[in-house]
Order: sequence, then C-alpha cells, then structure tokens
Amino acid sequence: MAVCRFNSFIYLRPLFRRTGITTDKASYKAYVRNRRKKRKRKDCLMEILRYTFFQNALWGGLFTAIACGIVGTYVVSRRLVFISGGVTHASFGGLGLGFYLGVNPFLTALGFAVLSAFGVEWMSRSRRVREDSAIAAIWSLGMAIGAIFIVLTPGYAPNLSSYLFGNILTISRTDIYWTGGFAAALSLFFTLYYRAVLYSAFDRDFARTQGLPVKAIEYVMTLFISVTIVLSIRLVGIMLLMSLLTVPQMTVNLFTSDFRKIIFGSIGLGFASCVTGLYLSYILQIPSGAFIIVVLIACFLAAKLFHLIVRKISSASATCPASTPTPADRSR
Repeated sequence: MAVCRFNSFIYLRPLFRRTGITTDKASYKAYVRNRRKKRKRKDCLMEILRYTFFQNALWGGLFTAIACGIVGTYVVSRRLVFISGGVTHASFGGLGLGFYLGVNPFLTALGFAVLSAFGVEWMSRSRRVREDSAIAAIWSLGMAIGAIFIVLTPGYAPNLSSYLFGNILTISRTDIYWTGGFAAALSLFFTLYYRAVLYSAFDRDFARTQGLPVKAIEYVMTLFISVTIVLSIRLVGIMLLMSLLTVPQMTVNLFTSDFRKIIFGSIGLGFASCVTGLYLSYILQIPSGAFIIVVLIACFLAAKLFHLIVRKISSASATCPASTPTPADRSR
C-alpha cells in the first residue's frame, strides 16, 4: 500500500522565492529548524510569564529601575558613588542585627543605612573628619557588626547569598507595594522640586543665591538614597548594588548630558537589563542579580565602543582636506 506524504517543500517554494531564500532542501531544513527554535523560545517566555514569582520579579524590577534611575542620576552628578557604596555595605550591619533580634532584617538595614548616610553627610559638613576616611570607617564597621550578629544568631545561620548577591525571584507582593509606593513618592518629589534638585546637584552656591533650600534638599536626597539602597538589595544584593546606581547613568551619559534625559534613559536601560537578566538567568540557571549586572556592563561596553567609533569617523571626516581644484575646473 502506497503511503501518501505531504511534501511541504514543494508548497513553500513560492514563499522561498518571494523572500529571497534559496529553494534547495538543505535551506528548507535549516529554515524549519530555525522556526522550531524560535517557537521554543516563545513558548518558554510565555511559560515563565505565567508564574506568579516571575510576574512579581518584573514589577519589582520596574519599580526598582525607576528608583535607581532617579537616585542614581543624582548620585553620579554629585559624585556620591563612594558614599553610596559605604551606605550599602553599612546596611549589612542592620541585616545582621535583624536576624539576631528575629525581626524583619530590611527594617533594621534601613535604620543602619539612614544613620550611616546622615553621619557621613554631617561629618563632611563639619569638616572634622575627611569624607573618604569617614566612609571607609562606616563601610568596615557595618560589615563587622553584621558578621558579629550573624555569628551570635541562635539556631541555624541564615542564608546570606540572596542578600549579598540578590535574588529578585524571592520578592513578595508586600515588597512590590513598598517599592512601588516609594517609586511613586520619589517621582512626585522630583516632579515638584526638579529645579531645586538640579541646581543642588551641579552648583550648590548658585542654588543658594537663588534662595533654594539646598541643605534641606540634600538631606531629603540622602534619605531617598538610603531607602533606594535597602529596597534594591533584593534585586542585585549588597555586593553589586553600586553598579545598578551608576552603570545605566554612565551608559546614557555617553549620548546626552541632559539631566532629565539621563533619568528616563537610565530607567529604561535598567528595566530592560532586569528583564533580559531574568530571562537569561531562568534559561541558563544562573543567579539573576549577577546576570543583571553582566547585562548592564555589556550594554555599557557596547555603547562605549559605538561612541568611540562614531567619534573617530566624525573626527576623520572633519580633518579630511578639501580637494584642490584642477586647471580644467579653474578654466570653467
């Protein structure tokens, strides 16, 4: 009995001709393989979007990207990257204290972060201690206090990997509400006091001459930096948080110097890196926090390379000598 087989290659040949694909069977098999791979990737993406923990991670990544995009632009403009690093590591002492007392470690970490940030701000204003020395002391003191309290915690030692390197997949609905509310409050503050924040970030003396409350703005921004740091620990962890506050701004700053554009560009780049890092970490079974930072650094390197190529091309075209007219051209 003859078996009737459907030769799809014959029926797809007109489609191949219209799209410019060669009509041999090897090309058709490669085309089918690529279609299957794309379908598998799409099915995998739709599958992970059904999970509640992945949806929570996307919402948490969006709100964290908004907070870090706004605060990170201020941090980079004021050159407060080292201070944010000191506050980040000082909050580890609050985590250890929270585990020891049996309370929510993020509440005690927030207290440590706020106190250390205001302490550095006060010491830098009073000029009694050099700012870099104060940051180094608070940095090491916070890590030491955290290590001591974790050792003294009764029972099993807590798992610190999610706090040190981040695991956004463990974020809960309550965390999303807190992060979303903070991102909304931060956005509202920047909308109302954008001019004061902008002048305070770039020229405090000029801001004072304009009658702006520079000291109050700086203390409020210090509070926002501390809260952003604590809320972002779930995303990338203590060890990698400085990159989330600086790398998107550095990348966008290669193409624009406008403060507002840097904020929006950093938010978009941060959220895109969160989504890409989450998806790739799920596929490759790699920690999400580390992969998000890898994606951010890769974007920065690609943007830097593109910027250098464009500058070289523009400089070469600018220095190219004009062609001298020939005698025939002069006679015309």
